[in-house]
Amino acid sequence: MEKITILIADDHKLIRETWSFILNSDARFNVVAQCSNGEEAVQLAQQLRPKVVMLDINMTPMSGIEATEQIRKFSPSSKIIGVSMHSQPAYVKKLLKLGAHGYVTKNSPQQEMFEAILEVSKGNRFICSEVKTILSEQAFDDDTNGANALSGRELEIIKQIKNGLSSKEIATELNISLKTVEVHRHNILKKLNLKNSAALVNYINESGLVI
Repeated sequence: MEKITILIADDHKLIRETWSFILNSDARFNVVAQCSNGEEAVQLAQQLRPKVVMLDINMTPMSGIEATEQIRKFSPSSKIIGVSMHSQPAYVKKLLKLGAHGYVTKNSPQQEMFEAILEVSKGNRFICSEVKTILSEQAFDDDTNGANALSGRELEIIKQIKNGLSSKEIATELNISLKTVEVHRHNILKKLNLKNSAALVNYINESGLVI
């Protein structure tokens, strides 16, 4: 049986090496490369065309979310699994919308990681049980507030705020009107139950919200 080739991108060396050891110990998998940032992940994916890319979404300067867009463009046959310490469904939805096939958290057990790789390599989608549980709870809770209620565009706005951009600069960066930016900022504060932009910046820094 042909082995499933895998590229691992994570900014923690110990995690990369541990995953590589675990996966290469299984006859079904072959880790062909590992790297520490999004730019390298894009380059390696384009060069090696791995069957599966395990991509940490919280890397800098290019995040895994941004790298997903580039990998889908340059190596469309590669199936992407987003990996994160965070389980906010908003990021899962955004990543899947950009073309990723799977999402697992770093709390996921080894067997679930194996299952994710096997499923996405077949072209199927896979979401880990931790995130599925949260999504299920939300469906019954019908909670329209909080980080999980943020839209993809609102997450982009938050990212720019975190980077220190003004509303005018954000409008230019995202090619939208200043009024649209202000509306988004108002909605973000409302969803997060915050009073002003200073409180938003504090919330982002303290909550570990991944953009």
